[in-house]
Amino acid sequence: MPSELIVGVTGGIAAFKTAALVSSLVQGGHGVSVVMTRAARKFVGPATFRALTGRPVASDVFERGHFPLGAHIELAEKADLLVVAPASANFLAQAACGLANDLVSTLMLSFDGPLLLAPAMNAAMWQKPAVQRNVETLRQDGVQFVDPQAGWQSCRRTGIGRMAEPADIQAAIEKLLALSH
Repeated sequence: MPSELIVGVTGGIAAFKTAALVSSLVQGGHGVSVVMTRAARKFVGPATFRALTGRPVASDVFERGHFPLGAHIELAEKADLLVVAPASANFLAQAACGLANDLVSTLMLSFDGPLLLAPAMNAAMWQKPAVQRNVETLRQDGVQFVDPQAGWQSCRRTGIGRMAEPADIQAAIEKLLALSH
């Protein structure tokens, strides 16, 4: 059943995989709105996601052009699910502490539905106790995860930290949507 989804994109090379995820979700009939952090725009441009979704891409808390009440309010009210892919170490820390200093983190706090995070970072970062504490805090708060995978990373090393493949994230999305309807 088609749903309204928000896909938050944070800074990381894995953002290129998020474009494939968004394309697949749209092809599956879902309405997808993309929200990007400033760091995410260093890896993939908003034009990519505009073309894939046919919708404006939001990236500023104070952007009033498309969202007079604020994107964090208007998008949150219409969505069935919020996905953040990739979810960087910085984003995980923000989310675990309830910080809201960009649109993706502010949206996460204002969204009242199911949350799915797909972390991505190098293996050394993923293994840090602080990152694992943040993940555990979020799990205890009811946030769902598609855990990172082992494999070759852009830092030229192999280890756990690669964002899950788009098909795996989409399967988790479909499962959460089925549970929430």
